[in-house]
Amino acid sequence: MTPLRQRMIEDMKIRNLCVGTQQRYVGAVAKFAQHFGKSPELLGPEEIRAYQLYLIKEGRISASSLNIAVCALRFLYQITLGKEWAFKHIPFPRVERRLPVVLSLEEVAQFLEAVTNLKYRAILMTAYSAGLRLSEVCSLRVTDIDSKRMVIHIRQGKGRKDRYVMLSPRLLTILRSYWKELRPTNLLFAGNHPDCHINARSVSRVCRQAGYDSGLLKRVTVRTLRHSFATHLLESGTDVRTIQILLGHRSLQTTARYTHVSNKIINSTSSPLDLLVSPVKPGRI
Repeated sequence: MTPLRQRMIEDMKIRNLCVGTQQRYVGAVAKFAQHFGKSPELLGPEEIRAYQLYLIKEGRISASSLNIAVCALRFLYQITLGKEWAFKHIPFPRVERRLPVVLSLEEVAQFLEAVTNLKYRAILMTAYSAGLRLSEVCSLRVTDIDSKRMVIHIRQGKGRKDRYVMLSPRLLTILRSYWKELRPTNLLFAGNHPDCHINARSVSRVCRQAGYDSGLLKRVTVRTLRHSFATHLLESGTDVRTIQILLGHRSLQTTARYTHVSNKIINSTSSPLDLLVSPVKPGRI
């Protein structure tokens, strides 16, 4: 490990960045250095600009991946190397804002019916019933399920924040059946080794396959289940502030995007076409 990489990792640890973020930042900087065949200490604003253009034109990466590269380079040059020009000369790309994919209640039921494995069925039902992120549901411990208070304790979610979410009685029944069969002791959803939580990629793969098997035309991911959870709560009358707390969002604006996909909100507004006094005759096709 080079001294520069070691110092950058130490700087990230001092600022309590999560392990996943540290790994992504180190990987992004390594690719930047590899592209030029030089240490980042020997590179500057012109090389960074050229690399960003390369990623956009040749790299064919998503806007979110490009943002990770920008964040990593900003951290390296601004924090670790102390370059005052870093903030000004490493701009963020404008991110496209797309509406989330949401399943109806019927589609969620159809999807879950296609999950035949008890363990994965418990995982995906937990993700939907509590609106959890993939990393959050994979990291759950047996002691996080509080059946006395009917809550689930989410430890160190995004932004290093703890929170509580509701424990559905129906989910509790499934979790008890799962516990009786597999007897987890520490981690609720362990992987091949009892001390390691289940691999997130495995859960994603099963989730996608269940989406195909269910016959749904929409692409289903754990994030889709989380989006559906939030939208269904909004449509049932839950206020946006409560949904924000349950999802663990830092900003209310992030949660408010679900108002754009809520059928209840959209359909409660009449089209001006329906307000016309005289009926509109259908034309020829």
